Amino acid sequence: MKREITKAVFPVAGMGSRFLPATKASPKEMLPVVDKPLIQYAVEEAVAAGMTEMIFVTGRNKRAIEDHFDKAAELEAALEERGNQKLLATVRGILPPGVHCVFIRQPETLGLGHAVLCARPLVGDEPFAVILADDLIDARPSVMTQMVERYSYYRRSVIGVQNVARDDTDQYGIVRCGSALNDVHQIDGIVEKPKPAEAPSTLGVVGRYILSPRIFDHLANARPGKGGEIQLTDAIASLLTQEQVLAYQFHGTRYDCGSKIGYLKATIAFAMSHPDVSEEFIEHLRGVAASLPASEHDRAAA
Repeated sequence: MKREITKAVFPVAGMGSRFLPATKASPKEMLPVVDKPLIQYAVEEAVAAGMTEMIFVTGRNKRAIEDHFDKAAELEAALEERGNQKLLATVRGILPPGVHCVFIRQPETLGLGHAVLCARPLVGDEPFAVILADDLIDARPSVMTQMVERYSYYRRSVIGVQNVARDDTDQYGIVRCGSALNDVHQIDGIVEKPKPAEAPSTLGVVGRYILSPRIFDHLANARPGKGGEIQLTDAIASLLTQEQVLAYQFHGTRYDCGSKIGYLKATIAFAMSHPDVSEEFIEHLRGVAASLPASEHDRAAA
């Protein structure tokens, strides 16, 4: 019997130190891009791919994420009393019918691999998705929908990858690939953050995975890797000794919202396409561009 992907894991226990002081008391996953927090974009991507169980691996100071996906009776009553049906529908539609959330704590921040391992009791013996909210990807259809289609065809673990600059390989897990068919590559090896001169390719892993439940055994047996953390990359390398894993070059634009510049780029891009603000915002950008000194204007145009 074929198993479909119904569960998505969201590791959200990280401290978000690159956005301090904004993340001192508020989760980085709750940073808004226009009018929705990053974590909502991630959940919407999972829902669009047919997933119904959202598993959040949380830590301290992450209560806002639970509250965001919970029913807000007082807010809904106030909106209804004011007759604001549009906002009421928006609030009620954050989590579609038939989709539910489960929260489990990561007691120590021991890395992405450890966070995924914490979800084992909730995932069980099923293939599952892992989505990192830091990686906001604008794609039609959604990247996770694309990956579920590849998983359904090949019945293999699938990892989202994109070409990165050679100088940036030390910021990614990098795959070594064998045979390829269009945008799907068979992975022969994977290494965490190699130096540019030692990187086996420039295909970097981004925050999208569909994984076999066998990954949990490899995570449980993994030793701390770079940074003293349990690396998901190392567990995938170990999984390769048991079964085939595929790399998928997705179609879409990725914004690294774990960095300030990536977050700002995402905010601009999404604002330019937002039905409520795009026209006025684009006009504002034109005004900003026109007011730049000549040298700055030329640089902006480039």
